Parts: sequence; structure tokens; C-alpha cells
Amino acid sequence: MEVSIRLILLMVLIAVGRGEGQLVENFYSKTCPNVEAIVKQAVFTKFSKANATRQATLQATLRLFFHDCFIEGCDASIMIASANNNAEKDAGENLSLAGDGFDAVIKAKQAVEAACPGIVSCADILAIAARDAVVLAGGPSFSVELGRRDGLISNKSQVHDNIPDPSFNLSQLTTLFARKNLSQFDMIALSGAHSVGVSNCSRFHSRLYPVVDPSLNLNYAKQLMATCPKKIGNAQVFVNLDPETPKVLDNVYYQNLVAGKGLLTSDEVLYTDPESQPTVKDFASNPGHFNAAFIAAIKKLGRVGVKTGNLGEIRRDCAAFNNDD
Repeated sequence: MEVSIRLILLMVLIAVGRGEGQLVENFYSKTCPNVEAIVKQAVFTKFSKANATRQATLQATLRLFFHDCFIEGCDASIMIASANNNAEKDAGENLSLAGDGFDAVIKAKQAVEAACPGIVSCADILAIAARDAVVLAGGPSFSVELGRRDGLISNKSQVHDNIPDPSFNLSQLTTLFARKNLSQFDMIALSGAHSVGVSNCSRFHSRLYPVVDPSLNLNYAKQLMATCPKKIGNAQVFVNLDPETPKVLDNVYYQNLVAGKGLLTSDEVLYTDPESQPTVKDFASNPGHFNAAFIAAIKKLGRVGVKTGNLGEIRRDCAAFNNDD
């Protein structure tokens, strides 16, 4: 009996140390009550000034949040700039993260610091900014749980095994997300973020050449080949992830998958694999089901590997650890 009690206490202490279950929606209600409004304004200002690249700004902010949470947890470690190019953002998988996302968070942090110095973490600002990006893209609004602290580690060697590759099959995707305590259902819902943004031709070139992937809609494949030639070299050519509603985060992404218009292998496999196909069909037919699933999944994503207490810090500058100042 005594051993069991000790074991339970140990498990509780471990959970507390990891920061599990300690995020709350009103975390800054007394210390920085206007933080969400400040971040929202900063993100909207960045979005408004983007003009032709508004779509890229929204995608950049969402991708930044996802990549951050999947590496060391949602701790803004993706934001760190390293003098020796050894931080997370320097890894090959993260080099495509657009600067607009980083800039949106940095501008928001500066605005928050002006109102509430030393109170709000970069990790929380990134989480709020990601929600605001979803809303600006026409997606569902939701409350954001807060209370994260900023991480103390950012190493590019931790990136490769924690970011999904566009060539992944369903089993590989499901396994990776499960390691983050996210279900296959969550993974399919979060994939809906591919309803906005673009992808480089190099990410799906193998689906077109030397032969067209049979799961691709033939007319869609022809459109892609017209944009992405066989010998593309190092050219930076981009294509909308969603060919129908590329500026709106909606369930049309899933309708595209049903029609064979998933751009990446990791997109289309969600429909071609019988295990995940029913969920894709449901989301394609029921926008309300998708919105509810997306909200639940992105909130779960925001709880991955959070740091609290002495396990983190409140950075003065999102791009640098405090002891590096």
C-alpha cells in the first residue's frame, strides 16, 4: 500500500514537472489582462501590411506553432536565433518556415512587453497568434489556454525525427502524432491547416515524374506539371496547397482529397488509406464536424511538452535565451 502511494505521488510530481494540465484560459487576467487583444492587433497589423503575401503570413504563423510544439514542446524554442546556426530554426526541415511568422510573433512580443514587461512568454504569444491566424483565414475561433514558459533548449539535431515528411504514409503519420499524445483523428483534423498556404514543387515533384501518382486527379496533375516542369533545378516555384479555396481555412481541403487533389502524398493518403477515409469523408461533408475537431486538436497540440515553473523562463527577446543577452 505504501509503495502504491509513493508511486502515485511520483507520477503526480512528474506530471507537474512537465507542466501537464496547468494551462488555463485566464492565466494573465490579473498580470496582463489585455494580452490577447494586444497580440490580435499585432497579428492583424502584420496581416494587413502583407498585401499580396497575406496568405503566406497566415500559413507561416500556423506552421511556426506546429513545428515549435512538435520538437521540444510548445515553448518557443523554434524562435531562437543561433550564432553558429545550430538552433531548431536552422534545421533543414525548418528552413522553409517563412520569416513572416517569426516577424508576427516578434512584433507581438514587443507590443506586449511595452504593456506588461517580463510577464508573458513568447510561447503563449505564439499560441495566441496561431489562433488569430486561424480566425483571419476564415477558420473557427476558440479560446487559448495559457501559462507556458519559454524553453531553455533549441537544437537542430532534435528536429528531423519530430517533423512529418510530405512523403509519409498513414502509419508513419499516426505514429509520429501518437508520440505527441495526438490521435489519428487529431492528425487528420490538424491536416486541415493545409487548406491555406503554399508548397514548393520539390515537395511533391516525385508524384509527377517520371510517372504520375495514380492517386492524383489527372487534370490536376496536368495543371501541376504546367507549373512544375520535370527539370525544375533549384527554382523556387510554389503551388497552393488547396487548389479551390487557398485563402480560406475550411473543409474544402477534405473535398479536394476525395477528388484526388491532395497536393502532398501525406495529404492524399488520408483519403486513399481505408483506415482514415471515413473521417475524411465526414469532414468533407460536414464543415461543423471539421471545425469542432480542428478546435479540439489544436488545443491538444498546444498542451504538448509545455514548460512551467523552473523548467522555463519568460524571455525578454523571443530570439534569444535570457542568459545570452
